[in-house]
Amino acid sequence: MEQKKKIVFLTGAGMSAESGIKTFRDAGGLWENYPVMDVASADGFARNPELVHRFYNMRRADLLKAQPNEGHRLIASLEKDYDVYVITQNVDNLHERAGSSNIIHPHGELMKVRALDDDTKVFELKPDAIETTPETIINGHHVRPHIVFFQEAVPMIEPAIDIVSQADIIVVIGTSLAVYPAASLLHYANSRAQVYYIDPHPAAVPSWVKVIEKGASQGMKELIETLK
Repeated sequence: MEQKKKIVFLTGAGMSAESGIKTFRDAGGLWENYPVMDVASADGFARNPELVHRFYNMRRADLLKAQPNEGHRLIASLEKDYDVYVITQNVDNLHERAGSSNIIHPHGELMKVRALDDDTKVFELKPDAIETTPETIINGHHVRPHIVFFQEAVPMIEPAIDIVSQADIIVVIGTSLAVYPAASLLHYANSRAQVYYIDPHPAAVPSWVKVIEKGASQGMKELIETLK
Protein backbone atom coordinates (compact mmCIF):
# COMPACT_ATOMS: atom_id res chain seq x y z
CA MET A 1 0.00 0.00 0.00
CA GLU A 2 1.33 3.42 -0.95
CA GLN A 3 2.35 5.53 2.03
CA LYS A 4 0.29 8.67 2.53
CA LYS A 5 2.03 11.98 2.00
CA LYS A 6 2.63 13.95 5.19
CA ILE A 7 0.94 17.36 5.18
CA VAL A 8 1.66 19.76 8.05
CA PHE A 9 -0.48 22.81 8.78
CA LEU A 10 1.00 25.76 10.67
CA THR A 11 -2.00 27.79 11.83
CA GLY A 12 -2.30 31.12 13.61
CA ALA A 13 -4.90 33.65 14.71
CA GLY A 14 -6.32 34.08 11.20
CA MET A 15 -7.38 30.42 11.27
CA SER A 16 -9.87 31.05 14.08
CA ALA A 17 -10.88 34.60 13.12
CA GLU A 18 -13.82 33.30 11.04
CA SER A 19 -15.05 31.49 14.15
CA GLY A 20 -15.28 34.80 16.00
CA ILE A 21 -12.20 34.31 18.18
CA LYS A 22 -10.65 37.70 18.84
CA THR A 23 -7.01 38.02 17.89
CA PHE A 24 -4.54 39.83 20.11
CA ARG A 25 -2.75 41.93 17.54
CA ASP A 26 -5.53 43.12 15.22
CA ALA A 27 -7.24 46.49 15.60
CA GLY A 28 -9.84 46.03 18.33
CA GLY A 29 -7.92 42.98 19.52
CA LEU A 30 -7.36 41.87 23.08
CA TRP A 31 -4.11 43.74 23.61
CA GLU A 32 -5.99 47.06 23.38
CA ASN A 33 -7.95 46.15 26.52
CA TYR A 34 -5.25 44.27 28.42
CA PRO A 35 -1.54 45.10 28.48
CA VAL A 36 0.18 41.95 27.27
CA MET A 37 2.68 41.80 30.09
CA ASP A 38 -0.13 41.95 32.67
CA VAL A 39 -2.07 38.93 31.42
CA ALA A 40 0.34 36.82 29.34
CA SER A 41 3.74 37.00 31.01
CA ALA A 42 5.37 35.08 33.83
CA ASP A 43 5.97 38.37 35.67
CA GLY A 44 2.34 39.37 35.24
CA PHE A 45 1.14 36.08 36.69
CA ALA A 46 3.51 36.37 39.65
CA ARG A 47 2.36 39.96 40.23
CA ASN A 48 -1.40 39.48 39.89
CA PRO A 49 -2.52 35.85 39.46
CA GLU A 50 -6.16 36.80 40.08
CA LEU A 51 -6.20 39.09 37.01
CA VAL A 52 -4.60 36.38 34.86
CA HIS A 53 -7.09 33.72 35.98
CA ARG A 54 -9.96 36.14 35.30
CA PHE A 55 -8.61 36.96 31.83
CA TYR A 56 -8.41 33.30 30.78
CA ASN A 57 -11.83 32.58 32.30
CA MET A 58 -13.21 35.18 29.88
CA ARG A 59 -11.27 33.69 26.97
CA ARG A 60 -12.74 30.25 27.76
CA ALA A 61 -16.27 31.67 27.89
CA ASP A 62 -15.70 33.22 24.45
CA LEU A 63 -14.32 29.93 23.12
CA LEU A 64 -17.36 27.96 24.25
CA LYS A 65 -19.56 30.26 22.13
CA ALA A 66 -17.39 29.70 19.04
CA GLN A 67 -17.64 26.87 16.54
CA PRO A 68 -15.02 25.42 14.18
CA ASN A 69 -15.26 27.05 10.76
CA GLU A 70 -15.18 25.34 7.38
CA GLY A 71 -11.41 25.79 7.22
CA HIS A 72 -10.96 23.74 10.39
CA ARG A 73 -13.28 21.04 9.04
CA LEU A 74 -11.55 20.88 5.65
CA ILE A 75 -8.17 20.36 7.35
CA ALA A 76 -9.66 17.46 9.31
CA SER A 77 -11.21 16.01 6.13
CA LEU A 78 -7.77 15.65 4.53
CA GLU A 79 -6.93 12.83 6.97
CA LYS A 80 -8.71 10.48 4.54
CA ASP A 81 -5.97 10.99 1.96
CA TYR A 82 -2.96 12.38 3.86
CA ASP A 83 -1.00 11.91 7.06
CA VAL A 84 -2.10 15.24 8.57
CA TYR A 85 -0.51 17.17 11.44
CA VAL A 86 -1.54 20.55 12.79
CA ILE A 87 0.90 22.81 14.64
CA THR A 88 -1.15 25.73 15.87
CA GLN A 89 -0.13 28.94 17.57
CA ASN A 90 -3.74 29.16 18.75
CA VAL A 91 -4.67 28.06 22.26
CA ASP A 92 -8.29 27.28 21.32
CA ASN A 93 -9.56 23.73 20.74
CA LEU A 94 -11.32 24.34 17.41
CA HIS A 95 -9.04 21.99 15.46
CA GLU A 96 -9.86 19.22 17.95
CA ARG A 97 -13.58 19.94 17.77
CA ALA A 98 -13.44 19.89 13.96
CA GLY A 99 -12.04 16.35 14.07
CA SER A 100 -8.28 16.72 13.55
CA SER A 101 -6.33 13.92 15.25
CA ASN A 102 -2.69 15.06 15.44
CA ILE A 103 -2.34 18.52 16.96
CA ILE A 104 0.55 20.27 18.67
CA HIS A 105 -0.06 23.45 20.67
CA PRO A 106 3.34 25.13 21.20
CA HIS A 107 1.66 28.03 23.03
CA GLY A 108 -0.50 25.91 25.33
CA GLU A 109 -4.20 25.09 25.55
CA LEU A 110 -6.96 27.31 26.86
CA MET A 111 -9.23 24.53 28.13
CA LYS A 112 -6.47 23.02 30.26
CA VAL A 113 -4.74 24.06 33.48
CA ARG A 114 -1.68 22.60 35.12
CA ALA A 115 -0.34 22.19 38.63
CA LEU A 116 1.73 25.08 39.92
CA ASP A 117 4.11 22.67 41.65
CA ASP A 118 4.40 20.10 38.84
CA ASP A 119 4.35 21.06 35.13
CA THR A 120 3.65 17.45 34.12
CA LYS A 121 0.25 17.39 35.84
CA VAL A 122 -2.20 18.85 33.30
CA PHE A 123 -5.97 18.87 33.82
CA GLU A 124 -8.70 19.37 31.21
CA LEU A 125 -11.51 21.67 32.27
CA LYS A 126 -15.11 20.62 31.61
CA PRO A 127 -17.32 23.05 29.64
CA ASP A 128 -19.58 23.49 32.70
CA ALA A 129 -16.63 24.29 35.01
CA ILE A 130 -14.28 26.64 33.14
CA GLU A 131 -13.53 29.21 35.84
CA THR A 132 -10.40 29.07 37.98
CA THR A 133 -8.93 31.36 40.63
CA PRO A 134 -5.66 31.38 42.59
CA GLU A 135 -7.54 29.33 45.22
CA THR A 136 -8.69 26.59 42.81
CA ILE A 137 -7.37 23.14 43.78
CA ILE A 138 -7.57 20.13 41.44
CA ASN A 139 -6.39 16.72 42.64
CA GLY A 140 -4.58 18.39 45.50
CA HIS A 141 -2.80 21.02 43.38
CA HIS A 142 -3.20 24.75 42.96
CA VAL A 143 -3.32 25.43 39.22
CA ARG A 144 -2.45 27.99 36.57
CA PRO A 145 -3.54 28.35 32.93
CA HIS A 146 -1.84 25.77 30.67
CA ILE A 147 -0.52 28.64 28.55
CA VAL A 148 3.08 29.40 27.62
CA PHE A 149 3.56 32.91 28.95
CA PHE A 150 6.03 35.40 27.60
CA GLN A 151 9.35 34.87 29.43
CA GLU A 152 8.79 31.08 29.44
CA ALA A 153 10.31 28.35 27.28
CA VAL A 154 8.21 26.71 24.54
CA PRO A 155 8.36 23.01 25.51
CA MET A 156 6.57 21.62 22.44
CA ILE A 157 8.86 23.26 19.88
CA GLU A 158 11.13 20.19 19.51
CA PRO A 159 8.28 17.82 18.51
CA ALA A 160 7.03 20.52 16.11
CA ILE A 161 10.46 20.79 14.47
CA ASP A 162 10.60 17.02 14.07
CA ILE A 163 7.22 16.89 12.32
CA VAL A 164 7.97 19.83 10.00
CA SER A 165 11.27 18.24 8.93
CA GLN A 166 9.35 15.17 7.68
CA ALA A 167 6.62 17.06 5.78
CA ASP A 168 5.99 16.60 2.07
CA ILE A 169 3.61 19.58 2.05
CA ILE A 170 3.51 22.51 4.49
CA VAL A 171 0.53 24.87 4.64
CA VAL A 172 0.71 28.12 6.63
CA ILE A 173 -2.70 29.62 7.45
CA GLY A 174 -3.51 32.88 9.17
CA THR A 175 -0.09 33.69 10.55
CA SER A 176 2.62 35.86 9.11
CA LEU A 177 5.74 34.04 7.98
CA ALA A 178 7.61 36.71 9.90
CA VAL A 179 6.08 35.66 13.23
CA TYR A 180 7.53 33.03 15.59
CA PRO A 181 7.12 30.07 15.63
CA ALA A 182 5.91 29.64 12.02
CA ALA A 183 8.92 31.48 10.61
CA SER A 184 11.47 29.48 12.59
CA LEU A 185 9.74 26.16 11.92
CA LEU A 186 10.00 26.65 8.16
CA HIS A 187 13.79 26.65 8.50
CA TYR A 188 13.52 22.94 9.31
CA ALA A 189 11.45 22.05 6.23
CA ASN A 190 12.82 19.53 3.77
CA SER A 191 14.08 21.33 0.65
CA ARG A 192 11.69 19.21 -1.45
CA ALA A 193 8.60 20.14 0.57
CA GLN A 194 5.90 22.17 -1.17
CA VAL A 195 4.91 25.24 0.86
CA TYR A 196 1.55 27.01 0.61
CA TYR A 197 0.57 30.22 2.42
CA ILE A 198 -3.13 31.02 2.91
CA ASP A 199 -3.90 34.55 4.11
CA PRO A 200 -6.22 37.34 2.91
CA HIS A 201 -3.44 39.87 3.55
CA PRO A 202 -0.25 37.87 2.98
CA ALA A 203 3.14 39.16 4.03
CA ALA A 204 5.95 39.21 1.48
CA VAL A 205 7.30 35.68 1.04
CA PRO A 206 10.00 33.93 -1.01
CA SER A 207 9.05 33.00 -4.58
CA TRP A 208 9.02 29.26 -3.80
CA VAL A 209 6.03 29.72 -1.46
CA LYS A 210 2.68 29.37 -3.26
CA VAL A 211 0.38 32.12 -1.97
CA ILE A 212 -3.41 31.73 -1.76
CA GLU A 213 -4.74 35.20 -1.00
CA LYS A 214 -7.94 34.18 0.78
CA GLY A 215 -9.31 33.58 4.28
CA ALA A 216 -9.03 30.20 5.96
CA SER A 217 -12.19 28.55 4.60
CA GLN A 218 -12.01 29.81 1.01
CA GLY A 219 -8.25 29.27 0.99
CA MET A 220 -8.64 25.66 2.12
CA LYS A 221 -11.17 25.02 -0.67
CA GLU A 222 -8.66 26.33 -3.20
CA LEU A 223 -5.83 24.33 -1.65
CA ILE A 224 -7.82 21.09 -1.87
CA GLU A 225 -8.57 21.74 -5.53
CA THR A 226 -4.87 22.46 -6.15
CA LEU A 227 -3.78 19.25 -4.38
CA LYS A 228 -6.12 17.20 -6.54
